[in-house]
Amino acid sequence: MKDKFFSIKRQFGDGRKLCHALPFYLLTFLLLSCSISYKFNGASIDYSKTKTIQIADFPIRSSYVWGPMANIFNTQLKDQYANHTKLIQVKRNGDLRLEGEITRYDQRNKSVSSEGYSAQTELSMTVNVRFTNTVSRSEDFERTFTATASYESTQSLNSVQEELVTQMCKEITEQIFNATVANW
Repeated sequence: MKDKFFSIKRQFGDGRKLCHALPFYLLTFLLLSCSISYKFNGASIDYSKTKTIQIADFPIRSSYVWGPMANIFNTQLKDQYANHTKLIQVKRNGDLRLEGEITRYDQRNKSVSSEGYSAQTELSMTVNVRFTNTVSRSEDFERTFTATASYESTQSLNSVQEELVTQMCKEITEQIFNATVANW
């Protein structure tokens, strides 16, 4: 027993080193074992009054059309509310109602190179939204939301279209979400 004591004393001295190191190790242990979790999704909904949302499919009403765009947009819009609220999606008579159409989808030259050719092309997408809040009619609106995305003119639209449309749909669905339930 005495040998063990002297062995420990040789390793740690007379205990002062251990006393100084102990708070550091204790604090490190506490910080690593504790975790703080904070989830902020931006929604400010009174779930005691508002329980359901009705989201109609948004058809394409623009002159320039890319077939999969409506499906990508409609899926992302429904997913936005499913993933960030506790609202139940219903086919009719929702407490909140979203309907509208994709009114514009086009491309234009964004910048010109020194040789006089287009260097970048910009895609633009606009969605018209009619929002009805049956619980608080003062929050009803009809508004347009627009997003843009650019690509190098050396690329073909077919090679980047899906990625850029998905990106623009995400941006527009976030804008709609913020305008309808985030109250920012």
